Amino acid sequence: MSGSTALRAIFGSLLTLLTLCAAIPAAAQSGVVGTPIAVCVAPARPGDVAATMLRATDRYDCTKAQTSFGSGNYWVRSGPLSSRAAYVRTSSVWQDEATLHILYADGVILTRHMDGHAASRALRLGAIFEMAIPPRAAPVTRMLWHVRGSANLRGIVVSPALATVKDSARSDLILGTLYGAFAGLCLALLVYNLALWAALRHQFQLAYCAMVAGLLLYTFTSSGAVAWVFPAFENNDRLRINYILLAASAASALAFARSFFEREVFQGWLARAASIVTAALLAAPFGVILLAPWHIRLFDGIYASTFLLLIALVPFILWNAWRTRSNYLWLFSISWAAPVVFAGVRVAQNFHLFGWHFLLDNSTIMAMALEALISSVAIAYRFRLIAAERDEARERAIAARLLADADPLTGLLNRRGFLHAAIGRDLPHLLVLADIDHFKAVNETLGHDGGDEVLRIIARALRAAAPPDTLIARLGGEEFAMLMPDYGHDLANEVLTRVREERMPFDMAVTISLGTSAGPINDEAGWKALYRRADQALFAAKAAGRDRVRHAPSAFAA
Repeated sequence: MSGSTALRAIFGSLLTLLTLCAAIPAAAQSGVVGTPIAVCVAPARPGDVAATMLRATDRYDCTKAQTSFGSGNYWVRSGPLSSRAAYVRTSSVWQDEATLHILYADGVILTRHMDGHAASRALRLGAIFEMAIPPRAAPVTRMLWHVRGSANLRGIVVSPALATVKDSARSDLILGTLYGAFAGLCLALLVYNLALWAALRHQFQLAYCAMVAGLLLYTFTSSGAVAWVFPAFENNDRLRINYILLAASAASALAFARSFFEREVFQGWLARAASIVTAALLAAPFGVILLAPWHIRLFDGIYASTFLLLIALVPFILWNAWRTRSNYLWLFSISWAAPVVFAGVRVAQNFHLFGWHFLLDNSTIMAMALEALISSVAIAYRFRLIAAERDEARERAIAARLLADADPLTGLLNRRGFLHAAIGRDLPHLLVLADIDHFKAVNETLGHDGGDEVLRIIARALRAAAPPDTLIARLGGEEFAMLMPDYGHDLANEVLTRVREERMPFDMAVTISLGTSAGPINDEAGWKALYRRADQALFAAKAAGRDRVRHAPSAFAA
């Protein structure tokens, strides 16, 4: 992944987020469009009928919060109305069925019934129930809901409002844009990071993709869009799926953090605590899924408590990351801020510390989308650090290899590096062996430091005389080797001339003898044969009086 590609992806995601944030206020209002209706609640009794409950005066409580009544069957009556609205809208809640009785000014009462399947067909974007009000010449003067099997987790009839056709269309348009943008963002992040995982295979990428996929599916169900695609889906089943998808997304976020942070961040008790919280997040929804509506308020409270555990774990994770000097602390602090705050507010709402609000009801999607976006920045940052670590490791490996293959005194190749680079060449090559004459006497005269300086001067002379494609090595002691393609170049005499021109320490006369041989060096046997002939030529130069060159017959002539 190139840096420019990563930056384009990140800035594109952030631009999308800013666009979404700009739409939030309108979207928040569109979820509760129309004119709000004040309602009063009365627990249902055997023998109650709609006509009586429309006129009753002493049965209703208009002051207590709906959630204080508990689960059960209820009558919910509006205040006096005078409306010709097209729809009545309420927030989706857990209930078995509801019957709406509509009283008109002419005394006519019309009834609309809604069971679990009808509730899905009545669901609009934003998880809002929308029931059409049959048009009549007379206006609507009162509405009465008979709700059976209400779990009353957030209320019985939540945020009722009268809306026009224009209100309904505006709500669907704005919320469709908002949820569609969220879905597009999730799909883009999912495809991009799956492609990165296929190329790089980092474990944290799969955890991130699981988190984004959970967010995408949760958006699909919690927004009510699933009811548009599968209209036969029961609304309570949709709510059951919401529980498990939200928990799975939170567990995936924790798994992403565990695999993304350095290993030492999640050690000891914190690793065990994270495993316990993950197990609790994944297990808690099944109490609601399998046992609801039996003791649903209890299981909903247990479910909300698992998110409290997750929130309580976050400060310890960040503290451990700070203590271990994690490179990713600042990114996670930013990306987790919104989800943790909104999760806390949602948990408080679950425990009825806050009333229902459309924006809060949809805050989970927005907070987790923000977390997914900033986590994508964290992933890009991690790849940048990985690339830097890889480059540094490569440089260290190259340096180590150079040190292993180089002579530290002269900077030339040593025997190991020379043989590694030389053996395996198919074309005929010229090998020149050079040996400093009477080097023992040089050391005795100049000392070892002076002898080392002579070796460095000879190495410099060899480099100066050799063509660019020549391998030059110090084979050991005062023996040097040079290897180049054999194209008739008189390398040995050029080296001899160059050494004669060099100024030695204390102007001491230092000479070298050289032996050459030409031939193939495509394997170790070829090298040994070539070296033997060059060494014999070097011995001949020494025997002839030193400070000269001798050439061995070529391998083909031999």
